[in-house]
Amino acid sequence: MINILLCGCGGRMGAAVAAAAVAAGDRIVAGIDINPTAEGPFPVYTSPEEFSGRADVIVDFSHHSALSGLLAYAERTATPIVVCTTGHTEEQVAMMRDYASRVPVFFSRNMSLGINLLMSLCRKAAATLGADFDIEIIEKHHNQKLDAPSGTALMLADCVSESDQDAHPYIYDRHNERRKRTRGEIGIHAVRGGTIVGEHEVLFAGKDEIISLSHSASSREVFATGAMRAAHFMAGRSKGFYNMDDVINSL
Repeated sequence: MINILLCGCGGRMGAAVAAAAVAAGDRIVAGIDINPTAEGPFPVYTSPEEFSGRADVIVDFSHHSALSGLLAYAERTATPIVVCTTGHTEEQVAMMRDYASRVPVFFSRNMSLGINLLMSLCRKAAATLGADFDIEIIEKHHNQKLDAPSGTALMLADCVSESDQDAHPYIYDRHNERRKRTRGEIGIHAVRGGTIVGEHEVLFAGKDEIISLSHSASSREVFATGAMRAAHFMAGRSKGFYNMDDVINSL
């Protein structure tokens, strides 16, 4: 059993993580949320500084704007942190790497084990097919999602572009320019509607053939399960910057 400080506990993902923790026999010792409530199985605070207890790990499903305060708290209390939020800037990712030199930090733009397997398949496909295949990424999410494209779509684009040393510009708005598709670019498209939990498709389009790799999440439980796996992995870890590849390799 591990003790978890859950940030963003009032959101839908926070509720899913709390349920997953109970199912796994773990304990949420406290929650952090901008809208605290007096009711519930654990106390909820507006700031981690208000929590006087101890946790084995921090799980963050709040908002990327809360990152700096959570990292500072993690360092002060020597508590490993699992960052599950999306929409981070390059400066915020650099901040996480900096803190990782002093405290254990886990970061993934998608907590699904399936998505991380998809990334591995995309790397292999890009390396095998080479520049003769055009690459397009289509992501679909519910109409309440704030950031576009999704962090997962960018993560997939990054893993594809790592396959060789050539430049791979990311193209988001084709309607802005009237021109043919240039060699090596990666198209990224966002769809927002209804209650779509999360769908990602990577198309490799070549001469007379198309290869499609995709992943679809039908509930938020897959992300909560991944977050709990990461939380167990991080509890007791030494300082460093970790991601879902480390969790998968430890299974």
